[in-house]
Amino acid sequence: MLDSSLMTKRRRKNPNAVRLGRRGGLAAKGKGLRVRYARMTAEERRTLARKAARARWRKRPRQG
Repeated sequence: MLDSSLMTKRRRKNPNAVRLGRRGGLAAKGKGLRVRYARMTAEERRTLARKAARARWRKRPRQG
């Protein structure tokens, strides 16, 4: 069985890494996408939407 002091050392996160991860915001709240869209021009949003639609409707080769 592992010593409890070893377990706490493994669970502790690097505070610098946590700070860097939070810098972009919390993805779970969906704020990142809203901010990204707010900064885009209408033309950039249109281009991104067209690219996404093409990717969704692209025919995939049959397997098997």
